[in-house]
Amino acid sequence: MLIAGIGNIFLSDDGFGVEVANRLSVESLPGEVTVRDFGIRGLHLAYEMLDGGYGTTIFVDAVPRGGQPGSLYLIEPETDQLGPAAAEAHAMNPENVLALLKTLGGMPGRVLIIGCEPASVEEGIGLTAPVANAVGAAVQFVREIIAREQVEVH
Repeated sequence: MLIAGIGNIFLSDDGFGVEVANRLSVESLPGEVTVRDFGIRGLHLAYEMLDGGYGTTIFVDAVPRGGQPGSLYLIEPETDQLGPAAAEAHAMNPENVLALLKTLGGMPGRVLIIGCEPASVEEGIGLTAPVANAVGAAVQFVREIIAREQVEVH
């Protein structure tokens, strides 16, 4: 299983996925779980998924959906509906990473997105209060998914 923190720490709440990955990276997790901060390196993430042989990938990212800032979402994208994509370094989001993976000849296993409603993605370092408050809940959410996936696998 791959836990991929995504986001730009220089755009305030866009750094949510990076912060969650950083917190998870110091926790004791099962050996078959890899946690990485991919930041804005979507191309690197697509290649990691291509080469890593992960059964499940969890993207953690800021996901604007019109809810209250700090709201968490669990999204399971339709990966078989994605078309090919060109590598565009400035537009890397989970959908583009998955489309790029498909273009490279790979197919993801199960993909989940844990998204957090941002309050601001304007230039600035640091999460806003509602998003910073959601980091702990997101870490717990990831841990619950890991536990559930291990039960399904074994």
